[in-house]
Amino acid sequence: MAIFRSVDLRQPEHLAVERTGAGRRAIGFVSVDEREPEIRYANAGGVHIAYQVDGTGPVDLVQVTEWAFNLEGIRQEPKMEWASQRLGSFCRTIAFNRRGVGLSDPVPVAEFASLETWVDDVRAVMDAVGLERASVMGNGSGGQMAMLFAATHPDRVESLVLLNAFARLSQAEDYPWGFPPEAQDGFLELIGASWGSGAVVDFIAPSQAADPDFVSWWARMERMSASPGTAMEVMKVMFELDLRHVLPAITVPTLVIRTQRDWLDRGHSTYLASAIPGARFVETTGETLWLPPDAGAMFDAIEDFLTGDRADREPDRVLATVLFTDLTGSTARASAMGDARWRDLLDQHDAVVRRQLSRHRGREIKRTGDGFLVTFDGPGRAVRCAVSIRDALRSLDLEMRASLHTGEIELRGEDIGGIAVHIAARLLGIAESGEVVASRTVRDLTAGSGLSFSDRGTHSLKGVEDEWTLYAVS
Repeated sequence: MAIFRSVDLRQPEHLAVERTGAGRRAIGFVSVDEREPEIRYANAGGVHIAYQVDGTGPVDLVQVTEWAFNLEGIRQEPKMEWASQRLGSFCRTIAFNRRGVGLSDPVPVAEFASLETWVDDVRAVMDAVGLERASVMGNGSGGQMAMLFAATHPDRVESLVLLNAFARLSQAEDYPWGFPPEAQDGFLELIGASWGSGAVVDFIAPSQAADPDFVSWWARMERMSASPGTAMEVMKVMFELDLRHVLPAITVPTLVIRTQRDWLDRGHSTYLASAIPGARFVETTGETLWLPPDAGAMFDAIEDFLTGDRADREPDRVLATVLFTDLTGSTARASAMGDARWRDLLDQHDAVVRRQLSRHRGREIKRTGDGFLVTFDGPGRAVRCAVSIRDALRSLDLEMRASLHTGEIELRGEDIGGIAVHIAARLLGIAESGEVVASRTVRDLTAGSGLSFSDRGTHSLKGVEDEWTLYAVS
């Protein structure tokens, strides 16, 4: 039988572990409810997202964790249970398994490995809990979800914590901290050969690599989270995603934390801190996993940041995908048909467009001559909507062109403005009849979504700096 004594959760070095024939359990906690928080499910467009509410602190915190995670499995390791209790001492935490992994519904990899659908999972869980607004913490790859959600929905994010996070995982000429191609291949081979064995403990918790119980627990976590094939497909998408374009659009108070022995290069964290306006950077002791005693300093930094006074503010800038549509050949067609018949056809055109906007959650801003200006909270939906509009209009013997760009927009009542709108408008002039042209930002943010693009070359845009690489939706 375990003996319990009073312990300050701020002092993780006081944590003791009792080993029994049945396994391990933490001792040293008093008046801690040992019942696991109930697993509940949120509905995200027909997909069931498993989530769990825990903790008694005054701050609501949505935890966007790494994808290799299982809500029930994490509590099987006492040292990780300490981390949950420490976080819950100052937060009411809402943790979840994103679609496709852990306790959430399995979905095809093409749907699972999509940043946009992951962001939908965050919103669905917040809605299920009844949270209009909360702080959001993204850990590792969960940082990408958290950053995109904060930029797209700043009205729902009180503050943002990024823990050992990154904007991109692969190396680029102007981003030397990522994996070079040969290292990406090697990491994928490691996953394929050793998934479910706990081999990655050498990277994420080297202090525990000699502990067979800990390695066995992590091996179970891997198996309870995803299959080897799913793990490899997700990592391929991780190497493609690039959120650097998103960072300047994050307007909420942001804390970037790096633990000194995180397995990724320090440059990932310092880049985030420099690129997110007003972000605070803190480096603390600890490894990638939140283990006592080193992780105590990390939790202290998070608590100080989240519980500080914050003034309410109404967001006037958000990240959005801007869509412009335009009918081609409309002048000649109107002249041949006459005003009355052309107006009837335009009414049918408007009905078709608005039907597709409703299906894909587009927000109509205004009519623009023979087209529309629309915004979306996800680039994948915007691309699919543009293609659906084009194909539907062909049933009316109408041809259109469209342009898409994701960037920061200014909210001006019912209207919008800003450089992202200007760029999308310039792209429309490049699109040919029947073509949907997108910026590189749109392509990068839809990695893993099943969409395909063809290179349209590099172009100069009037009034916009630099050369722009453009793509046509295939």
